[in-house]
Amino acid sequence: MLSVFFSDQVVAEFSIDSPSPRKPGLVVRDWIAHGLPVKIVTPDPVTEEDFALAHDRTHVRDILFLKKDNGFFTRDQVVADSLFHTTGAMVAAAIHAVQNRTFACAPVSGFHHAMYRSVGVYCTFNGLIVAAQTLKKRGLATRVGILDYDMHFGDGTEDIIETLRLDHVVHYTAGKDFRKPEQAEGFLRSIPEHLERMRGCNIILYQAGADPHIKDPLGGWLTTAQLRQRDRIVFTTARAMELPVAWDLAGGYQEESDGSIPALLEIHRNTALESIAALSS
Repeated sequence: MLSVFFSDQVVAEFSIDSPSPRKPGLVVRDWIAHGLPVKIVTPDPVTEEDFALAHDRTHVRDILFLKKDNGFFTRDQVVADSLFHTTGAMVAAAIHAVQNRTFACAPVSGFHHAMYRSVGVYCTFNGLIVAAQTLKKRGLATRVGILDYDMHFGDGTEDIIETLRLDHVVHYTAGKDFRKPEQAEGFLRSIPEHLERMRGCNIILYQAGADPHIKDPLGGWLTTAQLRQRDRIVFTTARAMELPVAWDLAGGYQEESDGSIPALLEIHRNTALESIAALSS
């Protein structure tokens, strides 16, 4: 059984040319409809103080009080309200995974472009760093790995690590090295090496992005089968290394003209299935 940390409060319904804000709800309903063995757990929201573990306090307050644009370049209260819950889901999944030596999912996105004092595209606050900092603060982890397999370079994560000099975080972002279809097989072969860098970590925070898909409007180098193979290698290798994993959805932007997202649902369903299969092995 895979614990999935989700509530309707992570979903931000507002007018935007991206499926990201509403994707969590659609993904979770898809998993339930397909009968996946998941346990839905309502996560506690984080606080303003928690955001300040990763970001400048004034920046945090300006976002939450609508004085600055969020990662969607709006000052929408609905988005501001959802931020406590999206990061809350990531933190809760990380705590559950490390305490129970298991895998857990936060079906959310919008983290790795958020920098210490600024937002990034579709990313307002960096829930990955907030989770890593929370685990350390609570004495649950002395070393945290962030394995970022989103299409894009995790520049926000890098910025915060450098700004705060976080020597307890081991970060690898595939978007820095891999971007072309001819690199696909090399990437898949290199995954165990990426995980090996995180040996000695207490947990891995895994960005299982759907946007590297070859048909994604913001991606373009891995097939559906290769993405599933990616996830299989990550989860089976982590299991063999006895490393807990808390994973999120990260990017993915394929959308039909009617607003449906069947391609994304298949990719994220495959990630969940590979996570569940590795847990059962």
